[in-house]
Amino acid sequence: MAEGLGRTVLHRHRYARVWGLGDRSSPAVKTPAFISTEDDDEACKNIAAFHCVQSRTIPARITISTKHCLVPPAFDQLGPSMEASVGHVLPPSLDEANAGESADTGPLLPVSWQRLHHDPSLLNDDLQPSIVVLLDAVQLAAQPGKLVKAIQTLKHRFPGALLWTPGLGGPDNAAVLAWFGVDLFDTSRARLAISTGHLLTSFGPRLPVDGETLNTDVALHHYRQAIRSVQSAIETGTLRRLAQQQSLNSPRLVEHMRHFDTLMRPIEDVLRAHPAGIDAIEFMAQESHLDSEVHAWVEFMMHRYKAPEGLDHTLVLLPCSERKPYRLSKSHRKFIEAIGSNGCHEVMVTSPLGLVPRDLEDVWPAGFYDIPVTGDWTVQELERIKSMVQSLLDRHAYQCIINHSGIELDIEGFDVVDTRQGESSGSRTSLQRLNEAVKHSKKELDLRRRKGESLNMDRFKSISRYLYDTDDWLEGCRIRGKPPRWRIEKDGEQVALWFFDRAGFAFSKGAIPSLFEHKTLPCVRLKPSIKWKGDLHLGIIDSYDGKIRRGQDLLVLQNEEPVGLARSLAPGWEWAGTPGRLAKMHQKR
Repeated sequence: MAEGLGRTVLHRHRYARVWGLGDRSSPAVKTPAFISTEDDDEACKNIAAFHCVQSRTIPARITISTKHCLVPPAFDQLGPSMEASVGHVLPPSLDEANAGESADTGPLLPVSWQRLHHDPSLLNDDLQPSIVVLLDAVQLAAQPGKLVKAIQTLKHRFPGALLWTPGLGGPDNAAVLAWFGVDLFDTSRARLAISTGHLLTSFGPRLPVDGETLNTDVALHHYRQAIRSVQSAIETGTLRRLAQQQSLNSPRLVEHMRHFDTLMRPIEDVLRAHPAGIDAIEFMAQESHLDSEVHAWVEFMMHRYKAPEGLDHTLVLLPCSERKPYRLSKSHRKFIEAIGSNGCHEVMVTSPLGLVPRDLEDVWPAGFYDIPVTGDWTVQELERIKSMVQSLLDRHAYQCIINHSGIELDIEGFDVVDTRQGESSGSRTSLQRLNEAVKHSKKELDLRRRKGESLNMDRFKSISRYLYDTDDWLEGCRIRGKPPRWRIEKDGEQVALWFFDRAGFAFSKGAIPSLFEHKTLPCVRLKPSIKWKGDLHLGIIDSYDGKIRRGQDLLVLQNEEPVGLARSLAPGWEWAGTPGRLAKMHQKR
């Protein structure tokens, strides 16, 4: 941890975090937090976690101080106080130019677009700042894609630092900036709005109404409410929804959200492997269909998904349902009854995920999403579904397609049986046609009914391939118990439990040798000399696999021998420098 500022992550949601500053057991401050400047009045300075002063020299120097006791380990003195030169800062449009004199490095790290491109000192592994200041954030926000690119670069390079974008934040964009990873906010734009006779709120600037006083206290009230809403949204995992709502305050914010979604797509370790309890991801607006969760699912289904062995004879396409998992809904109970065979491959057609196979309806996000249902499909949704169906057909040996989804499908080389014919999915006649189509396929293709244990094993193998890219650890295992928590046993010993509420497996000690042999889980290697007694943190870790997802089980190695299991508390991008616990001990041999 960078010396001088005690900090611990209390809550996480993608790049957004609630930091506890000071003593971990009793934080003096929580982020998102305010940082005041010389132009602020006492009301703002009183609520701010930090205060920034900038000199009049060239190049300027900035000093950030605090009136709280945030210095470890005793937390009995005010501070820290951090100072740094900002160097020469050129406009971001001159990204090929070198400003010459660079800013200082240390606990307080001023960074500009040019510095990110030209200063090799930023690559020093020993550089672990407490606070990073993106000096030209306002200018970067005016150039397409540069702001989110700079923020994402800083989050991955300095994951243990608080990030401040001076002059950019306000109550109207706090949720969007927090979604990107910004931790500290100033009142520059709120004060500017007051000077023009406007009040800056969560919904953008507006004129004061009758009887409303236009002053700093009123502006701060709106700003503090916005910050509290952001903090609550991070804690509950609903920040995406709040940021999306807030992005409608301006076209530029929508642009930033779209650029950010594009940047997020290839970075899988940012996403959750398992939900934290029973919550849901919401796709309330068309913009939410750009979420990287959707992209990751579609990519998996298009390129990596493999149907259970022997099940790729008859493909039955079904509509989705509001209730998750689908099989528990009234409509799907009717579908399952009409189909009357588990020898068909049932695949749900849905938006925005496209396709969800029955064998994966329990995993995240397929079993944990909400979307408004109107019955109408956009052109983009239809194109996505059709391309996913085609990809499924290209990689499997289906001989018959029964379409009960309601979407028109014309697939070259296949006679698609439309069992809806314009009727509702639950009508008596459409269900009868579904039943007859399956019976015909069963007769023609000799579909065989799978036994209960075989059905469960097929499902768990499919889930394992989704979560871990392998199902080898399940070889020789048996399924025991009752839903929703199944036991997985090998040679009479329990090796794992299935938990629907975390959409994953909980491994026992007995699973460790097999998980190690088959390279099932990401690995964390401990330093050879330490004695592992508790949770994982940077001080005891020698190395780790790069792509670790929050909530994911990890195999703990020491001297290349498996010594236990841990469950990740932080995604992989944080592990390079975030202080505090990174993973919780789960099993120890």
